[in-house]
Amino acid sequence: MSNNECVLEYVVECEDAGETVLGIVARKLMVSSRLIRKVKRKKNIFLNDRAVSVNATVRENDRVKVIVELERNIFDPEDLDIEVVYEDLDILIVNKRPFTVVHPTKGHPYGTLGNGIAYFNLQKGFDYKIRFINRLDRDTSGLVMIAKNPYGQQVISNQMIANEVDKVYYAVVEGIFEEKEGTINLPIGRRDEGDIERVVMEEGQQSVTHYKVVEELDGASLIEINLETGRTHQIRVHMSHIGHSLIGDTLYGKESNLIDRQALHAKSLTFKHVRTKEQCFVDSQLPEDMRTLVEKLRKNP
Repeated sequence: MSNNECVLEYVVECEDAGETVLGIVARKLMVSSRLIRKVKRKKNIFLNDRAVSVNATVRENDRVKVIVELERNIFDPEDLDIEVVYEDLDILIVNKRPFTVVHPTKGHPYGTLGNGIAYFNLQKGFDYKIRFINRLDRDTSGLVMIAKNPYGQQVISNQMIANEVDKVYYAVVEGIFEEKEGTINLPIGRRDEGDIERVVMEEGQQSVTHYKVVEELDGASLIEINLETGRTHQIRVHMSHIGHSLIGDTLYGKESNLIDRQALHAKSLTFKHVRTKEQCFVDSQLPEDMRTLVEKLRKNP
């Protein structure tokens, strides 16, 4: 297999006999209609290693193969010593350090996670387009998932739409909770189109945040957060709205002399493997600045 292509294969089982190649590609390989159109144009659908029409009929033990040609990376590679915590044929997961921008922009053309991933891939002989499945704010640390090809992006994105990807965050927030576990179901939007700041507002998008207190600290709480939706600044907006702003969050709370960013970390991801459908769990440690913050805020025995 070339480093510039993604190969999907399926061996036809007894109950699939008589099905069309199109049916196998869509139902068994779960390739989207958009991607099917793309590989059809390239004549990259094969039956027993011969290019065929998608209307061809399959028999038991036939081998259906789809080749997805990969677009090339557009980010400049930089040796940034990124921390890769998971990798398979379709997905890469990186533990992002705080103060790192996810992908290059006009304001941050270099030093981004995208630049670091491009360098990591280059060392392994890969040059695929880097497709970010989730994004984190510059100052938020934690797990970022990247699709290595359009198929991986399609499958994981569909899992997210179906709420099958479990995203867990840890945050240190101001105050002690009366309810140690709860759900915040409040819509989030922007007052004006150009605003960076988001607010809870009736005409906003539905936003659901589940939280649980992990540890009570001195005038603060370490909490675990599970997102049902993924709106911009969702955790920060919801926590601020209920009176528990993230420590160090200067946009939705106030500056802290204990940490120089919002105390928020994307800690774990649970998802179905793109090809085997087995459950995958990827976890990460709290970064040093948040561990130090928790230690400083621990109640004295």
